[in-house]
Amino acid sequence: MTLPLRFAPAALDQLAQVSAPAPLADAVRLFSFLDLLPDPRGVRGRRYPLSALVTAAAASVLAGARSLTAITEWIGDAPTWARRTLGFPVDPLTGAVSVPHPHTLRRLLVRLDGDALDRAIGAFLPARATPAGPGLRAIAVDGKALRGSRTATTPYITLLAAMDHDGHVLAQRQVSDKNNEIPAFQPLLSTIDLTGTVVTTDALHTQHAHGTYLRERGAHYIAQVKANHPGLFDRIRRLPWSEITLDHHDRTRAHHRLEIRRLKTAAFAHLDYPDARQALQVVRWRKNFTTGKLTIERVYLITSLPPGAATGVRLAAWTRGHWKIENLLHHVRDRTFREDDSKIHIGHLPRIMAGLRNLAIGVHRRDGHTNIAAALRHTARDYRRPLTALGLTG
Repeated sequence: MTLPLRFAPAALDQLAQVSAPAPLADAVRLFSFLDLLPDPRGVRGRRYPLSALVTAAAASVLAGARSLTAITEWIGDAPTWARRTLGFPVDPLTGAVSVPHPHTLRRLLVRLDGDALDRAIGAFLPARATPAGPGLRAIAVDGKALRGSRTATTPYITLLAAMDHDGHVLAQRQVSDKNNEIPAFQPLLSTIDLTGTVVTTDALHTQHAHGTYLRERGAHYIAQVKANHPGLFDRIRRLPWSEITLDHHDRTRAHHRLEIRRLKTAAFAHLDYPDARQALQVVRWRKNFTTGKLTIERVYLITSLPPGAATGVRLAAWTRGHWKIENLLHHVRDRTFREDDSKIHIGHLPRIMAGLRNLAIGVHRRDGHTNIAAALRHTARDYRRPLTALGLTG
């Protein structure tokens, strides 16, 4: 994926300039992206480089820090060589490396530009990844409320995120509440190269303007249709689905339940939605062996993919894969990082902490870890591990 114009040239030019012990020849260093963040501090009194402070916070979260207190404790306990690698100033007379007081870091993170940080993270993660293989890349868009982020004007803030179906966050944007996700959709995706992608969304984002925007950006879409779009929903629901050939059938048995999923597709000559070419029906049968309860759910979707552009297996994987953003991102932040239990609600702190957690999850997944909790414990046992993961050491 190409880097956003704001980050690509300067970031790549700086790769050979950042000093670190035994750097890898092809390392992509977080420093190169964080150096481009706007510094909210005054010109006077900048004792610690902005990139050093944010990189140290990021490294601590990679090692499992869940709170601002845990971050400052991790930095304070860091050995001298780690402090030097992070870029903290060295006393020329004694060789001692000082670290910031907890209030210094807190004051910075409260005022840090969350959009800029998320853009930097969204540029860093793809840059350190191996190039994607051929075929369309799936991206899910969904929002998450930060339950512990109550402010004087809102009960909580909501973050709208774009994540590929492998679990890597590509962009994130803060909105004031769930109802304001719609106008944030296009700004969220504006920093991502959407060429050769298929974007999956829930019914909230099945908007004509969104469909037009995605097609203009070179992306396809798979969008869920519910009763909040009554005309479109009624037309798709009333198709003769019982007469349409089955495209895909899947049967799984796990977690004390049996689940059967059936997918059918129907081509349209015209549908009142930008470039819509097919309608999809997904029928899910779930039987709980513990309670004996059987549930049947029918889901309807539309897509700009023309007939034959993707197999039934691929379409089923994309429709099911959309909810990975819940399991691979939101669930991990809630359960592993205890995000909803956090009482951080001052300034930009909730947004910044969420961004750092996205970075940690993305880095660990890029490095092949599927169990993020185990990856955090592994990383916490050696200060060199988070620094290496961020490209600071070899």
